This record gives sequence, structure tokens and C-alpha cells, in this order.
Amino acid sequence: MRAFRILLLIALVVLAVPYGLAPLYRTGHPVSSLMAWHSLKGAPVIRHWVDLPAMSPALPASVVAAEDAHFCKHHGIDWGALREAIDDAQEGEKVRGASTITQQVAKNLFLAWLPDVIRKVFEFPLALWIDFVLPKQRILELYLNTAELGPSGQFGAEAGADHAFGRSATMLTTREAALLAAILPNPVKRSARNPSPGVRRLAGTYMIRAQGVRRCWAEDR
Repeated sequence: MRAFRILLLIALVVLAVPYGLAPLYRTGHPVSSLMAWHSLKGAPVIRHWVDLPAMSPALPASVVAAEDAHFCKHHGIDWGALREAIDDAQEGEKVRGASTITQQVAKNLFLAWLPDVIRKVFEFPLALWIDFVLPKQRILELYLNTAELGPSGQFGAEAGADHAFGRSATMLTTREAALLAAILPNPVKRSARNPSPGVRRLAGTYMIRAQGVRRCWAEDR
């Protein structure tokens, strides 16, 4: 019983660490827990940090259009999208992803090592905390520099752009930015370098959506 209590205490301390670290991530170039795990396994990790203002403006717009259309409105959790996902599940329909960019930042930086079901329990309150202590611009910058964007250890927009197009994330065209956004759900199976018809179709949709996205990350500058 005592051993269980000690293990529980250790687990709680480990899970509390992100709440102390998140405010410190207003600056710096943090690595994600998945990047750290790759390194521990001896797998390749390629990441070159690029500040958000230096990126092609088409990239954050495309990613927000693809991943989190209400990024500028919610406070870490998109409750409307979550309710729709729950309704779809209850009706037996295909469940659409409802994770916000802020939730994905919480997962990427701190929680990728947890099983999906358990992770979600901790991801929700942590996403709310991250939205509270960090500005939207920084949250998006963290996401675009930690998201997996290639099949062989490419993390972040710069490594993803170089792998797919042989150019910097600062120089991406609108179409290239949309193609990178289209592979985000599974950059190992989806390719921006050699896009399938499905990826090309998604990229076309995101190019259109990106034109109407509110750019709150630019307003923070």
C-alpha cells in the first residue's frame, strides 16, 4: 500500500510539471516529448526552429484552417466541435477530430508518452492552462515548431518544408503551405512531396479556407 502511494505521488508530481513549465515557454525553443522519445530510441530527429513572423504567412493560415478553425475564438478547447464529435459517436457516425491546436501543443510538449484515453484526461485542463498563460501567437509558434511533419524524424515547419520541397518555411507558396497542412494528421503515411489525390484535394480546400481565417496571431505582433 505504501509503495502504491509513493508511485501515485510520483505520477502526480510528473503530471504537475507541465503546469510549471508552460509559463516558461513564452520564450526559448522547447523540444516535444515525442522528439525526446525519438532521441532516446536512437531515431533521427530533425528540427530547425523558425520564429512565427519569419514563416510564410500562408503556413499558419493553412494550418489553422486545417486543424482548428476556431483557434482565435476558443480558450484552449473548442467545446462546439467537441459536442459535435460526441454526437457523431453516439449516432454511430465517423468521429471527426476535435482536438484544438492548443490541445495538440499540450500533447506534443508534455503528454505524447501517455496512452490516448489517459492522455485526454490530462490534455483538457492543460490546454486551458496553456491558453491562459501563453498568447495565441506563441501557441501557434510552438505548434509549428514541434508538430511531426515528415516520415523520418522531421519535426516543425522548417524540417517539413525542406523535406517536402527543398526550401525554407519562410519561402513556402500558398499551395505548398496547404500541402503541409494536409499531411498533419499522419505525416508518415501522407506525403507533401508526392501528394496523393486525397492530399491534393484537402490542400485545395485549405487554400480556400485560409483566405477567410482570422489571423489573431498576426494581431498579437
